Amino acid sequence: MRLFVIPISTRRSLIYARPVGNHLSKERSIIDRITNKAAETWAKWEEVDKGWKKHLVSWGNRVQQRIPYEEWGLKSIPSLKAQKRMDESYGSKKVDVLFPGNAIKRERLTPILHKIATERQDLHRRKMWWSFIAAPFTAPIALIPIVPNIPFFYLVYRGWSHWRALNGSRHLEFLVKQDLLNPISYPGLEKLYAKRVLAVLAETDAEDSPSEMVGDVEKSDDQILLHMEDAKKLASILDAPGLALEAERAIVQITEKLTPPDSSIKRDDGARTSEKKKQ
Repeated sequence: MRLFVIPISTRRSLIYARPVGNHLSKERSIIDRITNKAAETWAKWEEVDKGWKKHLVSWGNRVQQRIPYEEWGLKSIPSLKAQKRMDESYGSKKVDVLFPGNAIKRERLTPILHKIATERQDLHRRKMWWSFIAAPFTAPIALIPIVPNIPFFYLVYRGWSHWRALNGSRHLEFLVKQDLLNPISYPGLEKLYAKRVLAVLAETDAEDSPSEMVGDVEKSDDQILLHMEDAKKLASILDAPGLALEAERAIVQITEKLTPPDSSIKRDDGARTSEKKKQ
């Protein structure tokens, strides 16, 4: 397994794990097989032109886009037990962590990963149990002819998603506590982020060294670093096709959080208030 730390803004980063070695795909758990089968079924439903399957897929895709990018990132990390089952030597050597050294200080990487690993564990544990406990109460809906029991499948899916994220967070916490991380400032990432940091931070100069550039990043306010088109570039640079979708989702969500409310709406509300006072 190899980890990537992708700064989406100057204060927020995406974690993503990519398996290393073809042999890892040979042994899959029952849950992995069920997940792959569900993904194949979903892909077939996406090709349907109309009907309840089309509406369900449309709704489901919107729901998935609202799931926090942090959860998706942790889900990309397999459970520690599964990793050891696939690689008996796992835990005896360090795991490479690729990151851009001109956007994140090397000494800050471990604290960042520890925060990513631990800050959402309680949330995922609580939401996982709530979803699994609530799911059986939706069983009577299955008695309705033709209509699928969407609430049941949704709750099971969310419970499974939180379970995966919780296991991923525990695995990452294990790596941090056991000092099994090998930080590598990757040249391909540095090249991409050098352009993005220059475009965002006015005080940064093209002649600045990576250490000077990352210093400017740390002193700045929280600002978006990546554009949507950068998601596919990242996937190509790191040879991780699955990273593109996760990066796109993170860019959209973080951009929404950093974008201030529409000021025109506030002006309209203020205008209506003043008119009422005059009347």
